[in-house]
Amino acid sequence: MPTADRDATLDCRPAAPERLGDVETVFAGCADAGRCWCAFWRRERQEYRAGTRDGSNRALFRDLVESGETLGLVGYRGGEPVAWCGVAPRAEQPRLARSRNLAPVDDVPVWSITCFVTTKAHRRTGLLRPLVAAAARLARSRGAPALEAYPIDAARPLGSGEIYTGVLRPFLDLGFREVARRSPTRPIVRLDLMKEEQR
Repeated sequence: MPTADRDATLDCRPAAPERLGDVETVFAGCADAGRCWCAFWRRERQEYRAGTRDGSNRALFRDLVESGETLGLVGYRGGEPVAWCGVAPRAEQPRLARSRNLAPVDDVPVWSITCFVTTKAHRRTGLLRPLVAAAARLARSRGAPALEAYPIDAARPLGSGEIYTGVLRPFLDLGFREVARRSPTRPIVRLDLMKEEQR
């Protein structure tokens, strides 16, 4: 199991107990991330909302990481934590299955990229592509047959709070293909990791 995934601009490492402080550093600059802690797709709505106030979303994140569950990648620049990519098996995020727009398109046990968080000083500096590429390598190394993502495809300029799932073009550039679009601005894109491995 790889412990690091280096890119020309980013060194991406799976979340692990010894990196919890680094995740906190990345999330500290983003109010939404500091409330969510990647719990939105894992918990029932009421439970999630309560967790944004009582800290149980954060506690769940810590417990899952300490138990060895894969939740995502921390991205480092110059040794400093600057980014996060939430990536994990879709089956472990049950609210995805109940989403009208993001429900499964088939029974393939895909992994899902659900969010990106970047520290303020490093936003809009080209981190999306290396994070996505690292997520694909992580999912493939854990035996995932495919990786899905749910980017925004809007014709207008978007604020940073609107693009936490990424924007469409970088995914297409990296070989993802659109497999469903149940909302005008929210496609489901997928990368076949088995085909990528055979190249």
